[in-house]
Amino acid sequence: MPTPSDQTKADGKRQNPLVNAWRGLEPAVFIPSSIIILGLIIFAVAYSSSAEDAFTNLNGWITDGVGWWYVLVTTGFVVFAIYCGVSRIGTIRLGADEERPEFSFMAWLAMLFSAGMGIGLVFYSVAEPLTHYVSPPESRGIPGETAPAANQAMSLTLFHWALHPWAIYVVIGLGMSYMTYRRGRPLSVRWLLEPLLGRERIEGPIGHAIDVTAVVGTLFGVATSLGFGITQIAAGLEYLGWIQINNWWTVGMIALITLVATISVVTGVSKGLKWLSNINMMMAAALALFVMLLGPTLFLLQAFVQNLGIYIQSLPDLMLRTAPFSDGEWLGGWTVFYWGWWISWAPFVGMFIARISRGRTIREFVGAVLLVPSVIGALWFTIFGDSAILRQRESGDMLVDGAVDTNTSLFQLLSTLPIATITSVLAIAVIVFFFVTSSDSGSLVIDILSTGGELETPRVTRVYWAVMEGLVAAVLLLVGGAGSLTALQTASIATAVPFSLVMVAACVSMLRAFRYDLATTPRLLHISVPEEMTASRRHDVSATLAGLVQVRSVHPDSYVVHPTTGEVTYEEPVDPLNGEHVTDSEETETKTP
Repeated sequence: MPTPSDQTKADGKRQNPLVNAWRGLEPAVFIPSSIIILGLIIFAVAYSSSAEDAFTNLNGWITDGVGWWYVLVTTGFVVFAIYCGVSRIGTIRLGADEERPEFSFMAWLAMLFSAGMGIGLVFYSVAEPLTHYVSPPESRGIPGETAPAANQAMSLTLFHWALHPWAIYVVIGLGMSYMTYRRGRPLSVRWLLEPLLGRERIEGPIGHAIDVTAVVGTLFGVATSLGFGITQIAAGLEYLGWIQINNWWTVGMIALITLVATISVVTGVSKGLKWLSNINMMMAAALALFVMLLGPTLFLLQAFVQNLGIYIQSLPDLMLRTAPFSDGEWLGGWTVFYWGWWISWAPFVGMFIARISRGRTIREFVGAVLLVPSVIGALWFTIFGDSAILRQRESGDMLVDGAVDTNTSLFQLLSTLPIATITSVLAIAVIVFFFVTSSDSGSLVIDILSTGGELETPRVTRVYWAVMEGLVAAVLLLVGGAGSLTALQTASIATAVPFSLVMVAACVSMLRAFRYDLATTPRLLHISVPEEMTASRRHDVSATLAGLVQVRSVHPDSYVVHPTTGEVTYEEPVDPLNGEHVTDSEETETKTP
């Protein structure tokens, strides 16, 4: 029975919901993250010109010093993901054995795709293939604006956007889904390493440092993307002749996107984010279908099939290419840059995918997260990229002063088709919605990290992080301009250096946990009743065994047969998590209300 003092405390919590909300934070993560974020913002704004140079030099050091490491580990993540999907590990369910998915398959795909790289698909849909066509890497010996350059442009683009980035997300998303929904751990990056380092270290400074890195990289990644997205939206509106860009327009657009993202994140994953993702995917599909049907349809169908083939054919050549005999400038500006960018986004996207993937099997998780977005991305880049390349080859009007304008290239392509104004407005709406869903999911992920892995976080802290992202983008654009955004983007990519080591350790850690799970989880075997067998079969199965029987495979190295007595001695596998499984209470706590 509660005492009067207990009742007073409870009443105090009810009377002070704001104070109670902040009590859920993890100080060892929230405070250092806030200090680092504010410090880098002040540096980027106060020293915008020198900051841009400093971070440019940092990016050059990353390319020259650890570029080979990015190339190696990213390809390793692809191998890890495929192995988990096709091996017996794929039968493990991300939750209890009898559990089923929380979201429908289509809603799940829409959410993971919108949060994962929907922004980039729109931003670079025309710009990247066209850039590779006009200015291909010199070390490969193919002259620009030729047919071979067009084919190579699409293989390079798909290399940057298909299997490799999604394999990076698989490592984090799969590990966190398993640790949270099957082993009852909080939804936080640090717990990926528990099977390797032990619970005591993970709950200490090492775990705090991992989560702080994830928070900083996520917020800067979302904020810089929001800033670059605003520049593209503004460029599109200015291209249509509707506005003249100034600070008021910039602030207004950021405020609007932040407001919608805040409303969405307050309503939760099952409502706001799910609805926005579905709406956005339908608009994006409508835009792609329009360009395909009103553009060179037959050419695009042929190109899509060929692009898939060229991509698969070029993978062995590209996936371990480090260009040691060339200056590596192109590789550093594109491939190494992308791998660092995807790794820096891995905590954000991986955790969000984990949040929405409860109840799926590992095979289903890997198959959907790795393959489906890759195929959709290939189709998307074929529609927009090959249309732009064909237009440039036939009419030569897709460049601005002899170069590709990343901000306006999509609108240039749409202007060559009917109802260009309507489709341009639709494209702007798609960009806005993609940024809203990214800001929404980014805020949710940061909030989960800063509250120690709680799935249902207080609304106050969700609003705090959503507003913080918009505020960071606004301050950088208004005060520091593009230089500050470039500096902050490079700072976010720099977080990929230590985090790549965390991801490699996570792969080793997860394999230990998966193997123990397979060794100890029984499978169901159905044994027929003798009467149900045909008369020609031997009736050598006892009726007492009929029905579903649990069986478990035993590795030969785990038992010893005595040479004289024949006695079998079996040694149970060692649990890397010290025998701590999901209890009924823990399982209830991790479920979404």
